[in-house]
Amino acid sequence: AHPRQLLSTEESPEQHFSFFQVDRYLYHMRLSDDVLLDVMARFQAEMVKGLGKDTNPTATVKMLPTFVRSLPDGSEKGDFLAVDLGGSQFRAHQVKVFDDGKQSTQLESKFYPTPKEVIQGNGTELFDYVADCLLDFIETKNLKHKKLPLGFTFSFPCKQTKLEEGVLLAWTKHFKVRGVQETDVVNSLRKALQKHKASFDLDLDVLALVNDTVGTMMTCGYDDPRCEIGLIIGTGTNACYMEDMRHIDLVEGDEGRMCINTEWGAFGDDGALDDIRTEFDRELDLGSLNPGKQLFEKMISSLYLGELVRLILLKMTKEGLLFNGKVSTALLTKGKIEMKHVSAMEKYKEGLSNTKEILTELNLFPSEEDCIAVQHVCTIVSFRSANLCAAALAAILTRLRENKKLLRMRTTVGIDGGLYKTHPQYPKRLHKVVRRLVPNCDVRFLLSVSGSGKGAAVVTAVAYRLAAQRKQFDAALAPFLLSLETLREVKNKMRTELEYGLKRETQARATVKMLPTYVCGTPDGTEKGKFLALDLGGTNFRVLLVKIRSGRRRSVQMYNKIFAIPLEIMQGTGEELFDHIVQCIAEFLEYMGIKGARLPLGFTFSFPCRQASIDKGTLVGWTKGFKATDCEGEDVVDMLREAIRRRNEFDLDIVAVVNDTVGTMMTCGYEDPNCEIGLIAGTGSNVCYMEDMKNIEIVEGNEGKMCINTEWGGFGDNGCIDNIRTKYDKEVDEGSLNPGKQRYEKMTSGMYLGEIVRQILIDLTKQGLLFRGQISESLRKRGIFETKFLSQIESDRLALLQVRRILQQLGLDSTCEDSIIVKEVCGAVSKRAAQLCGAGLAAIVEKKREDRGVDHLQITVGVDGTLYKLHPHFSRVLRETVKELAPQCDVTFMLSEDGSGKGAALITAVAKRLHNVGQK
Repeated sequence: AHPRQLLSTEESPEQHFSFFQVDRYLYHMRLSDDVLLDVMARFQAEMVKGLGKDTNPTATVKMLPTFVRSLPDGSEKGDFLAVDLGGSQFRAHQVKVFDDGKQSTQLESKFYPTPKEVIQGNGTELFDYVADCLLDFIETKNLKHKKLPLGFTFSFPCKQTKLEEGVLLAWTKHFKVRGVQETDVVNSLRKALQKHKASFDLDLDVLALVNDTVGTMMTCGYDDPRCEIGLIIGTGTNACYMEDMRHIDLVEGDEGRMCINTEWGAFGDDGALDDIRTEFDRELDLGSLNPGKQLFEKMISSLYLGELVRLILLKMTKEGLLFNGKVSTALLTKGKIEMKHVSAMEKYKEGLSNTKEILTELNLFPSEEDCIAVQHVCTIVSFRSANLCAAALAAILTRLRENKKLLRMRTTVGIDGGLYKTHPQYPKRLHKVVRRLVPNCDVRFLLSVSGSGKGAAVVTAVAYRLAAQRKQFDAALAPFLLSLETLREVKNKMRTELEYGLKRETQARATVKMLPTYVCGTPDGTEKGKFLALDLGGTNFRVLLVKIRSGRRRSVQMYNKIFAIPLEIMQGTGEELFDHIVQCIAEFLEYMGIKGARLPLGFTFSFPCRQASIDKGTLVGWTKGFKATDCEGEDVVDMLREAIRRRNEFDLDIVAVVNDTVGTMMTCGYEDPNCEIGLIAGTGSNVCYMEDMKNIEIVEGNEGKMCINTEWGGFGDNGCIDNIRTKYDKEVDEGSLNPGKQRYEKMTSGMYLGEIVRQILIDLTKQGLLFRGQISESLRKRGIFETKFLSQIESDRLALLQVRRILQQLGLDSTCEDSIIVKEVCGAVSKRAAQLCGAGLAAIVEKKREDRGVDHLQITVGVDGTLYKLHPHFSRVLRETVKELAPQCDVTFMLSEDGSGKGAALITAVAKRLHNVGQK
């Protein structure tokens, strides 16, 4: 019932007057929704200020990082100790956390007084007292010889740089201990415990320093996974919440979330709330232990509300509005009216009896009018507290909702504190105002049971779990971390295999086939004419018309059409595949209106071929998912000619069969004559380079150069890099179309990286480190994790929320922590791929340098492929690795513009030019 409803119709106008007079008298304490929305906006601005590196020093709301990065997930277990310092009593707890599927805990506690001489003495005495109490508890519970992790709830503003460290910024709540400010309180506790180590045979380690607010959130988070805000409204007041790491400038890293202890009690210390502070607030502040500090707390917390009521009643009495103007000793005595009195007087159901009894005990001898007025003063003071608390909480809720980019949010606020627990009206008022201020947030308020003690144990348990999980996770990814020494070994082994492939007697058994391409020159700028190009190397097939101009108006114009190659044709017969290709060519010639012209054609065929001349290419073996029968060991140019004859609609002059890697080198060579290496880092992985003819023993002649298609994807097929292959690489290889083949490619190319990631994720899930230990149906599907997802997930601009959305598209329901792990796995796999690719390339540039007999080589590498072009880090890691492993080579990387199309035409043009020169 509202105080107005306590007035009966028979009461005199004077009684009504006293009630409304209080309303007028305390008009400035009655805050409208507009004022509260304004306070909410001010608090939001202050939060942003506190999170910024440059603005934090001047922010009043300090937004302290707690290094609590994860909420409980229900798998925590074990025995933990917790100590809790910050209230009127010191508490020690033993907490058992059970991994029984029910998320149950067992708490045993002991309370110790906090004498005035301890909380206003010196630091050594305080921490010795804490250690003595803890040791007494350990003896009582017979825990002497057990090694138990310890959580320390320390409910004062601390600056933390890690979970188990905290430098005290300032004392609050009547604590005034000397020599503790600006020191690490965990270190002080450790030193105090150390003194007893020998006599008590103690092995205690403080694993986590926790604020009581954080403890409250963690305790409630253990029971409700939605809980991501902690709120204390008691002797002190504070709030914490889970903030996105990308917004916390004070801590390195952008991944995941961290609990922020707002320390909102100091909101308004810079004058931001002066317009809503009353004369009574100012008077109360002046008489406090810390004038000018914690101004918001002094308007909200139970420590000050009783005193605020006393100051109001004192002034009203002096002005003759109460108690017939008689000022009693009680009204003159600071602290005489406490929060328990205010709470009791607001029990409306009991009418005015409580109020009368309390005021009489204070020797105030009230009339009924006085009781109504005093009760109303209490209502206005405590209602203002709930209103201000709701406005600041609404700011946090709005920030959380905006971080998650949600129109509507469901969340839980874990709550603790005497004011909330014991005041009869406070919870209802707070809930109502919060819901009014943030109607797009569905908020559940969950009361914490022994939050600060159990919470410290839960934080410690979570830290314990995360440390154990991190150990398992690191062990899984350790084989992907390649040392500089290992990369040098890979480079040297690649160099050996390159030499084997070039020598006549070892070529047959070499894994790096070093196939001659019979491309003996790079463009010189005189090439011209119309050329056709075909491009077969993946799931799509392209036909191009390329017009090359020479001279001053040198240019290349291209027209192309893309055709799909269905899986049944990729894995059907060779005849079906080449008939499909010819049908696509026919469509293109018709489309371009050039069916009658017999144009020179370059055929980009991006599979390993052994060439006997520039227009003869025998397929060594299919890669990239192709499996067409009756092709391996056959000349692909002959197969294309046969298919053209079968169709009998047009004829073409097939001048060159080209590998896409060679096309890439030629395209860049057209722009930069220094380009003598081509690299593909995409669906597949390969390199070609211009080799001196004298080193190519399998081709006659020693003059000039020829481009060698290394086909380096087969590197390691002889077991020479087995020492760096992981169990995941072996699983991917065994499940592939060509087990035991192309092992290096399977560690470096886009076609396989997603599959390696999937295998790791399955293993981590089996270990209970991911997706709550549940392997979803989608995760079991081979090939679900495409490499494009690696590029998206690893993007620096992508927030974890978007990573979660990508995983959801894949049918993987992930938490924030899962998203961090997936991102890290993707990073490890792609970084290793780039490093291995860099080690192979370093072997080639070093060979070029030595063959030229120079101390320093300047060379350009033409590059193509989606992995190099689209992955956010691959190109950088590749370049850094080459620089590290070949320091005497200055390598420029040049992105190729359509190597397989334009490049094929350029090779055809160069071949035509050289042929004409030969004829002349």
